[in-house]
Amino acid sequence: MLFRRDTPPADLVVRRARVLDPAAGVDALIDVRVDAGTIVALGEDLETNAHRVVDGSGLVLAPAFVDPHVHLRAPGREDEETVATGSAAAAAGGFCAILAMPNTDPVVDSAAVLEGLVEDARREAIVPTGFLAAITKGQDGGQLTEMGELADRGAAGFTDDGRPVVSAGLMRRALQYGAVAGRTIAVHCEEPTLTRGAHVHEGTVSAELGFGGYPSIGESVMVERDLALAAYERRPIHLMHLSARESVEALARAQADGVAATGEVTPHHLVLTDEAVRSLDPNVKMNPPLRAESDRSALLAALRSGTIAAIASDHAPHARHEKEVPFEEAPFGVTGLETAFAALHTHLVEAGLLDLETLLVRMSDGPARAFGLEPPRIAVGVSANLVLLDLREAWRVDEGAFRSRSANSWLLGETLRGRVRMTVADGTVAFAA
Repeated sequence: MLFRRDTPPADLVVRRARVLDPAAGVDALIDVRVDAGTIVALGEDLETNAHRVVDGSGLVLAPAFVDPHVHLRAPGREDEETVATGSAAAAAGGFCAILAMPNTDPVVDSAAVLEGLVEDARREAIVPTGFLAAITKGQDGGQLTEMGELADRGAAGFTDDGRPVVSAGLMRRALQYGAVAGRTIAVHCEEPTLTRGAHVHEGTVSAELGFGGYPSIGESVMVERDLALAAYERRPIHLMHLSARESVEALARAQADGVAATGEVTPHHLVLTDEAVRSLDPNVKMNPPLRAESDRSALLAALRSGTIAAIASDHAPHARHEKEVPFEEAPFGVTGLETAFAALHTHLVEAGLLDLETLLVRMSDGPARAFGLEPPRIAVGVSANLVLLDLREAWRVDEGAFRSRSANSWLLGETLRGRVRMTVADGTVAFAA
């Protein structure tokens, strides 16, 4: 389900880092040795032989991150992003694996389109990259794709991200066929009759600025419907980019009732509220929109408790000319692969709102489990998927330093603390600062 270019495996020793793998209960100042891409030893003063030696003193070595929600824009909009540039951005952000969305041009709804992307990844992907296929043909909500065939050709899951599956009957059949295909169904929860013409969260800010409002119930009513269908079919379901308090409450109730439901939240929804829209910066326009402080607080509490077990960037690159227009005319979406960890470390961990261990688990273990991937671990005998972090380093978000082809970041010009020094993905050094 994950594909990358053929790269020589690493022979590497990281010396004296704080090795922190919260999911495995590891927290120690030790060395980690990698032979031919596999972790072979953890301990003190490990032999180096002819290995590359990295001084980890004062740094944190953790399991690398997994991003389950990335837009690579290929095929069709390679001016905005490609498999090569998007995976390079992922490596720079500490990610060892990413999953790409199917709302491309053409849509990833056939074996032919999917196979083309798989071949691209085998030639160009710097980190292992998977592709979700569409639930419905053309993502138009009318007819299911050939899920079995797509799964056989390498689809990592199914979603109509960017659009909801409006028909409840079709969504039910998607869950049934997803079970046969053995893949996760991920849903964009939006009731379009409640959100049509909306640009921002419906509330005080939208009223004062005169923008069409997207009410929180426009998300939560579809969350509740999809959770009810998953419960009835006794099938797992993954809720994408949650933004509303009511959605979090519905997810918690479903989990308590035994529904195999997972959810994800983005860095921008954890850090910002709709107050940011007062800037009229198109780089804070996204779908779902930034919401009220009560929503942000609910998302953060759910992240702490594990109700929401995954952080996803929803990396959505756009060409400069598309975003350099009045707010109402701008497309939804912001980039995030290269800034996700630093933004959350700065605004949540350093602010005392979230502990580092929880952040690491929600960026690595949680996303992997939601899609049936092997969670990255720091343990003897597993493929090396590692990120080396300097938590003290401050750096300014500058579009000139992005590996992504697009620079529509909500963090441009901001100084963050916490930087990726190295990423090892599937046993290879994918990034080194």
